[in-house]
Amino acid sequence: MPPADRYGTDVLKTDWRAPKRGRATETPATLGEVVEEVTTDFCGEIVAVDRDLRTVTLEDRRRTRRTFPLGPGFLVDGKPVVLTPPVRQAAPPKPTRTASGSVAVHDAKARVARASRIFVEGRHDAELVEKVWGDDLRIEGVVVEYLGGVDDLADHLRDFRPGPERKVGVLVDHLVKGSKEARIAQGIARSEVGKHVLIVGHPFIDIWAAVKPQRLGFARWPDVPRSIEWKYGVCQQLGWPHRNQTDIARAWQHILARVTSYDDLEPALLGRVEELIDFVTEHDA
Repeated sequence: MPPADRYGTDVLKTDWRAPKRGRATETPATLGEVVEEVTTDFCGEIVAVDRDLRTVTLEDRRRTRRTFPLGPGFLVDGKPVVLTPPVRQAAPPKPTRTASGSVAVHDAKARVARASRIFVEGRHDAELVEKVWGDDLRIEGVVVEYLGGVDDLADHLRDFRPGPERKVGVLVDHLVKGSKEARIAQGIARSEVGKHVLIVGHPFIDIWAAVKPQRLGFARWPDVPRSIEWKYGVCQQLGWPHRNQTDIARAWQHILARVTSYDDLEPALLGRVEELIDFVTEHDA
């Protein structure tokens, strides 16, 4: 029987020069990671990394901060590491669709504004149209203007002077049969500029109601008595502040913030806006 070799049979099989704690490995300096600097025994959380200066700042439990060069000389969980700059996060992919559902055209410059226009009844209407269809409107060169109300539409059209190259699309709130809005629209359609003006409307008493109520956490918009101004009545029934116009403006911003795409709007509005965009751009086809 050969004698036992207590030193092993292959002296090259093990790394006799390896340090006790193991060899250092490269590790990105990640915010929140706790590391120890070996020459000073300073231990703390990584609170800042400067890529240009290639430094890392640690903060210990006493809120004392010290800055060290990135590189070797650190321990993480007792193991030696070489701290490197954190990996840059890749930019998120650009969306392939706009908020309206159209194919997104990235880095496209806004088209010079057409002579044609789209009129909407109020500021809230204009802001909602901009949020959902803004990208499409800029590419098409369509400007949206808001009216003080449909009662002023005839005066605006008289000043604008619609024609074959100056078409006007109009979005009207609560355009239902027998309403004041419907009578105004019929009168303009019969006028000499009627063929250059398209007036469409949605059935909602206010543009707020074109936003799906489920996006705001309730099943349906409240019923408001006719004796109460609709926006104030809605805020009152929903328990939102409604003392003055400032409160109403805040309520609208809360509603608008819940709209990120066409899917947050009722179909009765979507089709009407698309119809207007087609009307004011079709003469350039």
